[in-house]
Amino acid sequence: MLFHVFLLLSLCFSDYGVFRVASLGINYGQVGSNLPPPDKVLDLLSSLKITKAKIYDTNPQILTTFANSNVELIVTVENQMLSVVMDPQQALQWVTTHVQPYFPATKITEIAVGNEVFTDDDTSLIGYLVPAMVSIHGALVQLGLDKYIQVSTPNSLAVLQESFPPSAGSFKSEVSAIMSQYLQFLASTGSPFWINAYPYFAYKDAPDNVSLDYVLFNKNPGMVDPYTKLHYDNMLYAQVDAVVYAMFRLGYSGIEVRVSETGWPSKGDPDEVGATPANAAVYNRNLLRRQMRKEGTPLRPNTRLEVYLFALFNEDMKPGPTSERNYGLFEPDGTIAYNVGLSALSTTSSTSTSTNSFFLTSSADKAARLGYQSLVYWMFVYLLAVQVLPRQH
Repeated sequence: MLFHVFLLLSLCFSDYGVFRVASLGINYGQVGSNLPPPDKVLDLLSSLKITKAKIYDTNPQILTTFANSNVELIVTVENQMLSVVMDPQQALQWVTTHVQPYFPATKITEIAVGNEVFTDDDTSLIGYLVPAMVSIHGALVQLGLDKYIQVSTPNSLAVLQESFPPSAGSFKSEVSAIMSQYLQFLASTGSPFWINAYPYFAYKDAPDNVSLDYVLFNKNPGMVDPYTKLHYDNMLYAQVDAVVYAMFRLGYSGIEVRVSETGWPSKGDPDEVGATPANAAVYNRNLLRRQMRKEGTPLRPNTRLEVYLFALFNEDMKPGPTSERNYGLFEPDGTIAYNVGLSALSTTSSTSTSTNSFFLTSSADKAARLGYQSLVYWMFVYLLAVQVLPRQH
């Protein structure tokens, strides 16, 4: 009991003490055969006033197109490159080729070194991860970019051995040695711990035991951690705090946890319980409300939880179950996949060739385009004020 009291006090006082004001981010995946070009994507993000996005590579067309926009980008060193960039010279070449030519016109704020490396089927990647991160960061230092660009890596929630209750959070023993090195790197560089957290998976695996309202952020009794007495009214915050406790058990209490991916599929296979447009809309709508309130988790209430929604588009070329291809807020043609509370934004200009489409397909001048985006913005503000905010579930 004393351990949990000490743990709670240590973690609460290691908080950052101020609210963050950053916007909701979104994952911009490209594993599709019919996705719009980057300039149309930028139009969409601008219309929605989304100013943060993450891509899973360093697509030069995207980096060039997003130059001089207000969108901050996280770029990725792909897993197959980790064994290469662990060499400092190769890392320097990678940064010189894939990042430096675009910065600062393109607001690259972070380099994600790999994705879910600790739980990848290729276990050899784990040994490459920290050396690769150190080399990439060293290249940024050499080029004078380390003050502007952070280095980290997104992690699957499966990296945890225990996650319930949150205060029992701990990392799997087989990764603890490398995890300690990774956390030391984050602590020394001031970088965040990113987690891919999907309450949907917990519900899908045990729908009879997991409350749908709890995972969807709807009104529900929630749960109280028996050791810390903290109350949780949704699973995402509980998962995030479990990561904080897991880090504390390895001796690290001051590292910020951010959510690199979370979302809900709008379609799935017969055995993928809960993958419906209605549930996807509720999850993302309620998440948006929480983000607007600048909420933190029960353990770190004064630090706004930074979240990147997965994903911008449905991607038809992703392997795996049907759900993997149906996490998008939008279809590739720009139509809304389901109503997440942005329905007013489906109003189009007379120049659009697609009903309910966000993409301007005419060659209208810049002023007309900006006027359209301004109209969309104020419609969004009106919708949130009149329709979304009063509805508390």
